Amino acid sequence: MRLLTYESLTQVDKSLLTDAGIAMERAYNPYSGFYVGAAILSKEGLVVTGSNVENAAYGSTLCAERAAIVRANAQGIRMFQKIAIVARGERFDTKEVTAPCGSCRQMLYESSQISDLDLEVLMATTRKDKIVIATIGELLPLAFGPKDMGIDLTRFRE
Repeated sequence: MRLLTYESLTQVDKSLLTDAGIAMERAYNPYSGFYVGAAILSKEGLVVTGSNVENAAYGSTLCAERAAIVRANAQGIRMFQKIAIVARGERFDTKEVTAPCGSCRQMLYESSQISDLDLEVLMATTRKDKIVIATIGELLPLAFGPKDMGIDLTRFRE
């Protein structure tokens, strides 16, 4: 994991964080009041965003990271390079980065195996004054995915 400044990021990473911030503002969060946005970058350079969508049946709530993955899949995009995540509270900016929850880490890991690379995860505070970049392998050590079951993912890469 690396702690970086906004100024040291590439233009692509800055743009991804901006897109995640825009998506964050579209969150449907009547229960928690917590806003999360994600922007995932495909191997072809396309950006797909997602925001958290809460539900009265709490288990049906969808995190921003999974929303972006599902939205990309519906568009036929399954190969990714990296994902950016930004969050804020109802009445406060985050002082620490918001990392993906366990379910999101598992879906990102599976996407990483489909993409055949260790997906990069950019996490930033609301004001982007603290940025942490990690790989999904760092965030989910000793992970278990389709390759561990001997599943050939080739047909999902097209």
